[in-house]
Amino acid sequence: MDFVTMLSMLTEGFVVTLQIFACTLVGALPLGVLVALCRMSRFTVLSALTRVYISIMRGTPLMLQLMFIYFAPWYVFGVQLSTEWKFGATIVAFVLNYSAYFAEIYRSGIQSIPVGQREAAQVLGYSRAQTFMKIIMPQVIKRIIPAMGNEIIVLVKDTSLAFTIGVAELFTTARAIVSSQGVLTAFIVAAAFYWVFTFVVEAIIARIEKRLSYYHD
Repeated sequence: MDFVTMLSMLTEGFVVTLQIFACTLVGALPLGVLVALCRMSRFTVLSALTRVYISIMRGTPLMLQLMFIYFAPWYVFGVQLSTEWKFGATIVAFVLNYSAYFAEIYRSGIQSIPVGQREAAQVLGYSRAQTFMKIIMPQVIKRIIPAMGNEIIVLVKDTSLAFTIGVAELFTTARAIVSSQGVLTAFIVAAAFYWVFTFVVEAIIARIEKRLSYYHD
């Protein structure tokens, strides 16, 4: 296999990696807020169930979650799904897993805001929703950017776990090329893809953090 052909195949795999990354963020970032709010709910049952959910998602391997979600329709419900379900199962598993991690980051950020700010907002006539969106969240976002950035960078590398259920992302493609060709060039090129991708993500996060620096604690 010539280098151009190999690069083309790895690029196709990288596109799948990008899709997994983007879909996970689109799903997990807003779901994480909902999970965090449920976790802090005054309703004991809801809060307890959310704690169990977070504990399971954070306490079991993502690889195991991928396999469970992929095989569950058949073994639990007897439903035969098409091969396209591999990608769908990957997104579901990643979103559920990362929403739990993001939820704890959101929760720590929300709880770091002094209670006095909420009380002051109530005195000024703000509703709870207005207080949360206009006063609390802008400060929370600034405070959680470093921690959130770390998780997002981990996500870049975790996309390789999709190989567990046969999704042809970057790592899976590189491994297949190495197995068939008997050379490590594909791994080296794949590593370069991951490194550049991580570098770009870090740069974007740093820029966002800088843009939000006008919020003061």
